Amino acid sequence: MGFFSRLDEDLRNAQSRDPAARSKLDVLLAYSGLHAVWMHRLSHALWLRPGLALPARLVSQLARFLTGVEIHPGAVIGRRVFIDHGMGVVIGETARVGDDVLIYHGVTLGGLGPVRGHRHPTIGDGVLLGAGAKLLGPIIIGEGSAVGANAVVLQDAPPNSLVTGVPATHRPRVPVRREP
Repeated sequence: MGFFSRLDEDLRNAQSRDPAARSKLDVLLAYSGLHAVWMHRLSHALWLRPGLALPARLVSQLARFLTGVEIHPGAVIGRRVFIDHGMGVVIGETARVGDDVLIYHGVTLGGLGPVRGHRHPTIGDGVLLGAGAKLLGPIIIGEGSAVGANAVVLQDAPPNSLVTGVPATHRPRVPVRREP
């Protein structure tokens, strides 16, 4: 997918996810969560090139300063990920975020300590992460799941789960019907 096609896909996705989005121009200029994802794409591309880890980290720190969203350059972020009201979002180095994920403010995809290797969550496609949710450790959240606001998630959740509480528990998610 080309640069402009991906840009248009991101803008259309933000408009479809946020009823407050007035136009593509509005989203292009004023959506810091989207700006953070775009800057992450650049920092991730640098991260993957030998000898460019420091420039990758510098780009990610600039993104953090400008947007309030911290995404480590090593994290893998899927397509059509939308960070709504992104202030305080933190995504760790070994995190994996699938396609069509919606992330609200204050979400942390973090580790549990100074462990080497895969130490951050893996988020399946179509997952919703509620405001303030903390997902910690090398857990897997199955596709189509929803994590409630302020949940502290320390264990895997199967696909199509509703994950809530401190510590969080999961149960089957009842699909919500969206208005066209």
